[in-house]
Amino acid sequence: MPKILIGKGKKEYIPELKREVTTIKALRYYVKDLNKDFHTKYGIIAKKDLKKKDGSTLKTDRNKEFVIFTSQFADDFKKLKRAPQTIIPKDIGAILAETGLGKNDAVVDAGTGAGALACFLANICKKVTTYEIRPEHIEVAKENINTLGLKNITIKNKDITKGIAEKTVDLITLDVPEPWLAIDAAKKALKTGGWLVAYTPTIIQASNFVEAIRKNESFLFDSTIEIIKRKWTVEGKRLRPKSAEIGHTAFLTFVRKIK
Repeated sequence: MPKILIGKGKKEYIPELKREVTTIKALRYYVKDLNKDFHTKYGIIAKKDLKKKDGSTLKTDRNKEFVIFTSQFADDFKKLKRAPQTIIPKDIGAILAETGLGKNDAVVDAGTGAGALACFLANICKKVTTYEIRPEHIEVAKENINTLGLKNITIKNKDITKGIAEKTVDLITLDVPEPWLAIDAAKKALKTGGWLVAYTPTIIQASNFVEAIRKNESFLFDSTIEIIKRKWTVEGKRLRPKSAEIGHTAFLTFVRKIK
């Protein structure tokens, strides 16, 4: 099980401000291999210390202190290999919140990519089946699934628009260029009351998907949303949004099967 090392940031007193200001942020290291010494720019931590209990304070050979604890899913998720246009946590969070995905649910995911969304869903629900047409993406996804130790994901090298073998599915997610082509397949696979979610980078794709949904009496359009995440600098009276933040990633369209 990987570990996280946290070292305190450095503070300096700034006379002009008449207070201390953090000039170097807190250090954070992800340690995957606990069977060898870990090297940092602040010195080496012995492998025997890496196996100490969570909350222990460790010292490098240069006397720099770190606190150690076992990584959690969110820590491990950040270390996964990425593929172009990987769905990021802010959008994944919206999918989980809007659909209310639970531990007994079964999910079909289309457009596996590096497997980021499939892995996050599998960490919560009972089973995920993910469809991907590109073999090179499947190899990356398999590696990421193994890294997280997930056993409830099945990968299929198949075009989801050609049909979905799974039935009475609780949720289907579509991260594909033309999600409207998968509507008929999704209709046969979803249970009544189940959710269909399309992840589309452009509003034109979202519009095409919604228009196709509105022509199908089995589905009810719920909403199309965009999640904007903005971090803030919070240091004493220095309070402002951080610059160069990620704005748009994609549109999420939520649809419910009603019959």
